[in-house]
Amino acid sequence: MSHPVFARVYERISAPVEAKGGAEHRDELLAGLVGRVVEVGAGNGLNFAHYPDTVTEVVAVEPEPYLRKRALQAAEKARVPIRVLDGTAEALPGSDGEFDAAVASLMLCSVPDQAAALDELHRVIRPGGELRFYEHVRATTSRLSRLQRATDLIWPHLAGGCHTSRDTTHAITGAGFEITQQRDFTFLPAGRVGIVVAPHVIGRARRP
Repeated sequence: MSHPVFARVYERISAPVEAKGGAEHRDELLAGLVGRVVEVGAGNGLNFAHYPDTVTEVVAVEPEPYLRKRALQAAEKARVPIRVLDGTAEALPGSDGEFDAAVASLMLCSVPDQAAALDELHRVIRPGGELRFYEHVRATTSRLSRLQRATDLIWPHLAGGCHTSRDTTHAITGAGFEITQQRDFTFLPAGRVGIVVAPHVIGRARRP
């Protein structure tokens, strides 16, 4: 799965986004994680520096070659052991219930089959384990949600498959998870230019 232009653009804009609040969101996302973790769509490894030392291993899956190379470099500097693997969210490298937790960070917008990806996450997380999620999502206001749906006629072709109008929290519960914590907020690091991807959520969901 190669998106060479998007991957380089994403890497270039990621640093200023982190400086304007993204890094704090990642701290919130990963706080308190324990044990073995699978991270899906690791990108260029922006989460790696934020894992607490209570995590014993991270298996990070990233299908895009350029971003995976950057993730490998980030893994070398992390304070927890991280293995970066080629793979997709729909076919994760793990047996049933192998991981204590999973992390989905700004990637459930872009997987080709969101339901299949969430089913795989449900499969590899142990019963009682957690899914941590940080995503941009469908707006709750009708005007912005209509704009998002219109944008999605073009946006996925320009942004590595990203969709702006997915109802991700509904999809998470539909996959059998119980959301235990959720914070909805607006994040506009690029100003009004990024309005279609401004609605965000950070949360935790439990596999019963």
